[in-house]
Amino acid sequence: MDNRRSFIKRAALGTLAAVSVPQILAASMPAGKSKKIQLAKDQVILFQGDSITDAGRNKENMGFNNPGALGTGYAFLAAAGLMEKYAPLNLKIYNKGISGNKVFELAARWEQDCLELKPDVVSILIGVNDFWHKLNGNYDGTVETYRKDFISLMERTRKALPGVRLIIGEPFAVPGVKAVNEKWYPEFYGFQKAAREVADSFGAVFIPYQRVYDEAQKRAPASYWTGDGVHASLAGAQLMAQAWLSVIR
Repeated sequence: MDNRRSFIKRAALGTLAAVSVPQILAASMPAGKSKKIQLAKDQVILFQGDSITDAGRNKENMGFNNPGALGTGYAFLAAAGLMEKYAPLNLKIYNKGISGNKVFELAARWEQDCLELKPDVVSILIGVNDFWHKLNGNYDGTVETYRKDFISLMERTRKALPGVRLIIGEPFAVPGVKAVNEKWYPEFYGFQKAAREVADSFGAVFIPYQRVYDEAQKRAPASYWTGDGVHASLAGAQLMAQAWLSVIR
């Protein structure tokens, strides 16, 4: 029996050891000619989006580089990585994601929560609610609504901040985990395609989060990376943060 317990323990440890974030990213992120962002001293970096970015942040804390204000998700982990690796640059990092937001709700608060901060880098992950809220009857937008609203927001951002560098994350969903079922497809693919087209149109760096999550499931079950198919687990948040950091140099 003791030998059997030891075997099971070793097998479990071996499975976890096989979950390699660098391998996942190597298989899912574009190689070679992909765009990267070069940071400079005293720059301001802003994370924007919905609950995946929000991750329970303290919205009364308006500061930068603050753990409470950054939440407990990928934005916090990415910020920690930036501050450790680029300590001499004196970066200021904000998270202004708000749970439940769709693109038009980003636009409604964009002046205060983006433009007034004068960011040098804006990272946006938005789109899952633009589709998901259609399923529960709380929204009647279409993929064209999403595309049009996103383009308008990017045009407004470029006009106010001509030199800003943009990062657009692909809206993602992990099928078969609670919230994500057959009703999502094929329509949700259109939202992902639109996000990539907007990124291309505005010269933004695009992070293919769907491919990252798809690749991750080859190394651990879907439920290891997300609790409901939309929101990242701790492992999923680290996966996303590392994908984000991979486009910075």
